[in-house]
Amino acid sequence: MHKMYEEYNVGLTTARAKELYKEGYGNVQIDNTAKTTADIIKENVFTYFNLIFLIMTILLVAAGAYKSLTFLPVIICNSLIGIAQELKAKKVLDKLSVLNQSSARVIRDGSEDTVFIDRLVLGDVVLLTAGSQICADAVVIDGEVSVNEALLTGEADEIIKGRDCELKSGSFVVSGRCLARLSRVGVESYISQLMLKAKKMPSAEQSEMVRSINRIVIAAGAVIIPIGIALFVQSIVIQGNSFAETVPSVVAALIGMIPEGLYLLLSITLGLSTIRLAQNKVMLHDMRSIESLARVDTICVDKTGTITDNSMLVADIVLADSGYTDDDDQLQKMNVLISDYISCVPDDNITMHALEDFFKCASGRTCLSFNSFNSKYKYSSVQFDNSTYIMGAPEFILDSNYDLYKDAINRFASKGLRVLCFARYLGGAMGTEIFDPANENVSLKAPEGSLKGAYCEPLAFILLQNPIRENAKETFEFFNKQGVDIKVISGDSPVTVSEVAIQAGIAGADKYVDASLLDDLEISECATKYTVFGRVSPEQKQIIVRALKKQGRTVAMTGDGVNDILAMKDADCSISMAAGSDAAIQASQVVLMDSDFSKMPRIVAEGRRNINNIQRTATLFLVKNIFSLLLALFSIISVLTYPLQPSQITMVSLVNIGIPGFFLALEPNNKRISGNFLVKVLLKAMPAALTDFFAIAALVVFGNTFGVKPDDISVASTFLLAIVGFIILANISAPLNAYRLRVLLGCVLIMIIGAFLFHDLFSINYVSTECVMLFVLFAIATEPFMRYLTRLFTFIEKKFTKKCLNSQ
Repeated sequence: MHKMYEEYNVGLTTARAKELYKEGYGNVQIDNTAKTTADIIKENVFTYFNLIFLIMTILLVAAGAYKSLTFLPVIICNSLIGIAQELKAKKVLDKLSVLNQSSARVIRDGSEDTVFIDRLVLGDVVLLTAGSQICADAVVIDGEVSVNEALLTGEADEIIKGRDCELKSGSFVVSGRCLARLSRVGVESYISQLMLKAKKMPSAEQSEMVRSINRIVIAAGAVIIPIGIALFVQSIVIQGNSFAETVPSVVAALIGMIPEGLYLLLSITLGLSTIRLAQNKVMLHDMRSIESLARVDTICVDKTGTITDNSMLVADIVLADSGYTDDDDQLQKMNVLISDYISCVPDDNITMHALEDFFKCASGRTCLSFNSFNSKYKYSSVQFDNSTYIMGAPEFILDSNYDLYKDAINRFASKGLRVLCFARYLGGAMGTEIFDPANENVSLKAPEGSLKGAYCEPLAFILLQNPIRENAKETFEFFNKQGVDIKVISGDSPVTVSEVAIQAGIAGADKYVDASLLDDLEISECATKYTVFGRVSPEQKQIIVRALKKQGRTVAMTGDGVNDILAMKDADCSISMAAGSDAAIQASQVVLMDSDFSKMPRIVAEGRRNINNIQRTATLFLVKNIFSLLLALFSIISVLTYPLQPSQITMVSLVNIGIPGFFLALEPNNKRISGNFLVKVLLKAMPAALTDFFAIAALVVFGNTFGVKPDDISVASTFLLAIVGFIILANISAPLNAYRLRVLLGCVLIMIIGAFLFHDLFSINYVSTECVMLFVLFAIATEPFMRYLTRLFTFIEKKFTKKCLNSQ
């Protein structure tokens, strides 16, 4: 153990800190989510399906079917593009991470300094205040803090930590101020040990879309080997075909069943989103949040920092004992008293900063004890030599005589002003008895806990205001048009919050409720009825989020303070402001680096574009996969050779899936996300997949019946497959605008040019007159057949969606 400095107020020297860091005692953080370059390359190259492709390549080379290797360049490009895209996204995120590094206030060389948390070392003395994330295990050596360990234990109770108490990394300070010496850092800290355990466990909960794509890939991976073996045995043993004849047809069937581009599509789309958002100063801690935001139908916001900007100023101070008239002498005395008060309370938030800027004439009065602001009880307190004072929400402080001042307080609040009450504590509640305020020798200890039943003499009302953000109206108007509900959840007076929300143009902002008057059950019942919730405790914020989710809502929670963390933890997606507390930033999935809530519409639009376009392209992939599976099973059962060649499958996939999927993914798409991803893509893919299967299966049977050559059937099947592919592409692109029409016609043109100029490469040979007639007949039949199947599966989808909604 290294020798520590005895004097905590001196801390380590800078030189000693550097030595300890070099010796491996630095607080180097473990990132449980970040991928290394090696991880990215390994994930894109060493995959199950790439192994299947390698085996198929070896078999084709052994069979001498070199023309059937056209899929190989596509697979190599897929891997290279995936690696390049993820590396690019990693580079952008790494740069943004540097800007978003958490820092700590540390005592070095006898003075306070600010350093990044990964530069802290064992034995450093850190200063912790409200909102600080405890970044390494530590022991309190001076002061007292209230700590919340909910992010570690799930328990929301605040724990008082005084001298010699242990602080666990990963918890956060709710109130108070202390000096603490780091006892375990880096991999040895509590939070790092949890992360190491988490790495050994299955990956974190995945989004619905990623989970659905994984199911598709796993299902394809499970059936591909037995079906491949069955086709191989059937062709050689039963039909008596040669090895050279068998391998290309088996490979063609398997290629059609492999969703090789789905993961590439997912990684490219999410990677591009990450880059676009990063360029707009938005950082994602969790990629799942993109889908969550796309599905959001309810956003819970705080007033301060979201509707209003983060600046706060004192608008006025009004004396309580002078009939609300100005008295210069009394005001001056009150200014001095409040200045003394705020110099004793170590709270570090925008309210305190606004008070410090306004009240600057402290007399140096001696402070005997204090309690930092508590977000649950809504007040702070200070005990001087001859009296105790309280500052906070009027409704909580003036419990016994609030009605005397209610009208005046509401009058201020109705103008959008936040009202703080500054009062003298005279006993009751946590005290023993009520004392005469005229007795100058009385000295009550600062109270702790609820002031219910206490008596406080109001001295002044401090009026605070936050400017409404310049683009707040435009932002909330966007969400209103998109059908996204806004819930304003604040610790301020509901009247104040309602007025500010009305000015910001939030729909239903006149429907407000005082949460301090409600129990947990009533809060849950009010969650969907009201838009504005005032005087909300941190626990109540969490209850509101849970109640909304229970109603089937997809909820995003924005926050910038420790009082928002519990609700953020339970929300489907959590968003923090970079100007907020360290704890809120670390608990969130999305960080607005410039603390600008107006970026939210852009983030939601980005998420919707991704999910809608991935859903659309996944439908195209599934058409090919389902069709290939059905046709392979049909070939096995009917003892027929699989009619398509690998090169033909490659060409159709290119013009029906690859090229259109890429260009359509670039198009903005603000359509609201709803429903189950897997069910939707399956039901949309089934009409085209079944049309493909029945048309080509019938074509094969008819061809064999009338003696049409296998090569002719293969070519006719290719064009039939392409035609159905273009029909489903047109359906999922509806309504067709100029951009989508160009993509569709461009793909048709590429198909025609490829068939004529590269007919040898793609095995497109001259076909007989009989085959042409057969092909035309089936091509004409596919459109009505698919149209009626589409109606059937649309009806099934609506029934399924209705059933899901009724079950919620």
